[in-house]
Amino acid sequence: MGCGRSGTSIFGELFERLPGYHYYSEPVFDEVLRLETKSSIAIKVPRESDLYPGEPGLSFPLALMQSLLPDAVYFWQVRHPFDAIASLRPGIANNWGHHPRPPDWQAWLTAPLIERCAHHWQFINEFGYAQVRDVALVCTFESMIRDPHRFARRAASAATVDVAMCTPVLDRWAKTVQNTNNEQFVEARTSRNLSRPDHVVKVGRYRENFDATELARILPIVKATAMNFGYQLDS
Repeated sequence: MGCGRSGTSIFGELFERLPGYHYYSEPVFDEVLRLETKSSIAIKVPRESDLYPGEPGLSFPLALMQSLLPDAVYFWQVRHPFDAIASLRPGIANNWGHHPRPPDWQAWLTAPLIERCAHHWQFINEFGYAQVRDVALVCTFESMIRDPHRFARRAASAATVDVAMCTPVLDRWAKTVQNTNNEQFVEARTSRNLSRPDHVVKVGRYRENFDATELARILPIVKATAMNFGYQLDS
């Protein structure tokens, strides 16, 4: 779980590679209710269902998910807000394409794009995370990029995967996680249409995309929530 463009797709593809796992990327929650749960499954950010609405900031009803999958392990993926905002721009510009939308999203349509993106990041990481704080393990985009091998082992271990048996698979995934666009880096399939060729690095990309005036506009929107995740921001 987590805000879009925070690494949830590439994180999900880690479990797609693991033997014995069935991986589902953003299924509508109605589909989750029909999944065969006798085998190991991994689900990336279920999409909202009219029949089963989630709480603010969360796209599914947590209590129902917990009753359906009582042994589930939950991960919350978060990214530095300035970097996430830079990456959110194509999706938010396209009819606020990231989900779940804040309930007041239409009131923000006249705001500058970067402020809309900032509001989306803040809403998901404040209200969405508040719903799962007691059950979710927080993972950061920066730790994934800094040491993907360690990140993979930590996530697999938390999900009670036999790390020793799966080391070759985890290492192959880790090699695809890069901070720069290069021959080894492999963008997650579901994210490729949202990428912009306007940056060289993933961590700190905002320095390539935003000037001081733009950062000053979005700082007040995200600062308090960012501090909850250990991000110390300045413009």
